[in-house]
Amino acid sequence: MSEARGLASAAAQQPPQMQHVRDAQEVLRLAGLRKSYNAGTALEVEVLHGIDFSLQRGELCALVGPSGSGKSTLLNLIGLLDAPSSGELFLAGQPTRTMDDVARSSLRNDGIGFVFQFHHLITAFTVLENVLMPLMIRNGRPTPAQRERAMALLQAVGLAQFADKKANAISGGQQQRVAIARALVTEPALLLADEPTGNLDTRTAGEVFELFRRFNRDFGCAVLVVTHDPRLSQRCDRTLTLVDGRIVGDERHPQPAPE
Repeated sequence: MSEARGLASAAAQQPPQMQHVRDAQEVLRLAGLRKSYNAGTALEVEVLHGIDFSLQRGELCALVGPSGSGKSTLLNLIGLLDAPSSGELFLAGQPTRTMDDVARSSLRNDGIGFVFQFHHLITAFTVLENVLMPLMIRNGRPTPAQRERAMALLQAVGLAQFADKKANAISGGQQQRVAIARALVTEPALLLADEPTGNLDTRTAGEVFELFRRFNRDFGCAVLVVTHDPRLSQRCDRTLTLVDGRIVGDERHPQPAPE
């Protein structure tokens, strides 16, 4: 079965909640988002000060800013790994600030994919098993349709021939490609990437970025990439600049039409 057909057949089997998250046009909206630590004590410090922005389906956005600006804190909030002190974060239209841990985890697992600077593959497992890991955590043994989707994603990132190899038997650039396939196997509405090319050489970094662009266009997921590389941010549709816990810039970059 072809790559496209394999991805499409798995998509048809999504549960209603996940389908709603996938199909939402406004994928992410932050409204007056604030984050403080040591709240209510003499040591209280606010690190994010009223963040407002939204991401639409199919948008590829870079988040840039100096070290200490709050990028990691903001990414943790967007990824539903932490809760804001005030304001609201909507994922596919669903308010999340007052969700309990079970609901937050369910929405995160259904709606968000993560790619980190370090690939975090499990070296004792094969490449295919690593891609399937989010589905195995959610459902246990993967279904034939899920294995088919995982193989289609490996084909899409050019690594189908390595499916049965251990994850530590491939190069760093190939491992990051596997991490991208793993992040997409649940068909998330939002893909978060934290310095995904930071450990790669220039050529490999460019190839990995092109995968983000390709999947962004082909699958329609919104992508938010944290990067210090101005060359990569200029290749995104949009760049948000975060300084001292505030969005101080929101720049659009017209991109050439895909060939």
